[in-house]
Amino acid sequence: MTQSASLTAPTLASAKRIVVKIGSALLVDRAAGLKTEWLQALAEDVAMLRARGTDVILVSSGSIALGRRVLGLPFAALPLEQSQAAAAVGQIRLARAYEEVLAPHGVMTAQVLVTLEDTEDRRRYLNSRATLQTLLGFGVVPIVNENDTVATDEIRFGDNDRLAAQIAVTIGADQLVLLSDVDGFYSANPQEDPTATRFDVIEHITPEIEAMAGEPISGLSKGGMKTKLMAARTAVQGGCAMAIMEGSVPRPLSALAAGANCTWFLPEGDPQAARKRWIAAMKPRGEVRVDAGAVAALAQGKSLLPAGVVAVTGSFGRGEPVAVLAPDGAVLAKGLIRYTAAEARAIAGHRSGEIEAILGYPGRAALIHRDDMVL
Repeated sequence: MTQSASLTAPTLASAKRIVVKIGSALLVDRAAGLKTEWLQALAEDVAMLRARGTDVILVSSGSIALGRRVLGLPFAALPLEQSQAAAAVGQIRLARAYEEVLAPHGVMTAQVLVTLEDTEDRRRYLNSRATLQTLLGFGVVPIVNENDTVATDEIRFGDNDRLAAQIAVTIGADQLVLLSDVDGFYSANPQEDPTATRFDVIEHITPEIEAMAGEPISGLSKGGMKTKLMAARTAVQGGCAMAIMEGSVPRPLSALAAGANCTWFLPEGDPQAARKRWIAAMKPRGEVRVDAGAVAALAQGKSLLPAGVVAVTGSFGRGEPVAVLAPDGAVLAKGLIRYTAAEARAIAGHRSGEIEAILGYPGRAALIHRDDMVL
């Protein structure tokens, strides 16, 4: 743990891609329901970020809290089937609420529902990543939530703090902001210990820091400080800075930019470098030999297209690591391939426009995308 005047906290203005996690207690009031005015103010912040070219992904809780109100369920622990029913009812209302507050700013939204399995399975991971990348490319703000309507305990994140961190790493975000009911990380629970002090910047998450984490305070939110620390560890190891701040103020992101109280966890390197290290550490499941034209394209930082492939060996599934070989057999790169071994052999040497005719279904243009490859 380090908190020092010599450590510089990140600034929101420097973010190229930001993930914002929104807790249930910020969105839903037990008596009044959805906090529309707060959500409208948040939409102004999102529009501000989008206007200056920053990609924004929102990881939002609230579907079960909204759905249980509609169904008349108590604000207490629910059986799994009732939680899933509440999520199904609330999710459509949550997505509509975001669409209604962002549309007046000319911001398109999309709903993306994921489970823990989607980030642990490489094929699903690539699907999720490609979908989010494409949406951001269209200028869309994805609204991400855990798929509570189908997720069971063994395939759940269980809280959106850790989900937000995984999404941040998956999409290569440089900043993650957890909008919470506390204004940062404290040496103890400030509601129980008046001597507790807030940390402005934490450089390393040590056992001492972990020992300071308490339990949830809000009756609506599931994630306490322990889960936020787990999220911070995931984020910073992926090269993403993370902030914890009190989010109930109007336009919380503007408040953060203006210097509102918060705690920043500093990243270990940058997102792309962290991702490249992860890929480089994987053991290849097969090999893809390319021609001289592909060698030149890869040297220029381009993706590997099927047209440049002359041979495919090994047995691998979609999303698994393969080695990319030069014509003389030298290893050029390692990457996560977007096709199975059988599919890769079928489309090798063909143009991307021919993939659908060969496989019988549309495929991705690149065999290995440049973001999924390390030279």
